[in-house]
Amino acid sequence: MQTTPLSIHYATLSHLEPIVHFQRAMAMESEGLALDTERVKRGVCAVLEDPAKGRYLVAEKEGQLVGCLMLTREWSDWNGCWYWWIQSVFVLPEFRSQGIYRRMYETVQDLADKEEVAHLRLYVDRDNTAAQQVYQRLGMTECHYLLYEN
Repeated sequence: MQTTPLSIHYATLSHLEPIVHFQRAMAMESEGLALDTERVKRGVCAVLEDPAKGRYLVAEKEGQLVGCLMLTREWSDWNGCWYWWIQSVFVLPEFRSQGIYRRMYETVQDLADKEEVAHLRLYVDRDNTAAQQVYQRLGMTECHYLLYEN
């Protein structure tokens, strides 16, 4: 049985609508939040139009977007290097457990190596144990920092 190739690449403005859909679905699924479509569209569009804000990677199979994630950068003055944050991770439910996030993560690792990024980080909801297990299987470990917000 031949599997359909998966393409992982940076998103363009042509991916705006599916990414907006993914972000709204993720917010509802993970936190029970119904995000405003127009607000999310403005936020996603801002990233797609300005790589300084972040970059989306998308996973595409047979011409269909099946997943995405966003990368943002943080400069470490302690280490004199870039850290990348993996954010807004989403894979369509019917495509989960097929290694799609693994392939996206491996692509991020390759890109980070090429751009001399020292660390990859992400945050995950405390109750999202399924995602935590995925990240642990990929070799990520829980760090000693707590996340605060105002």
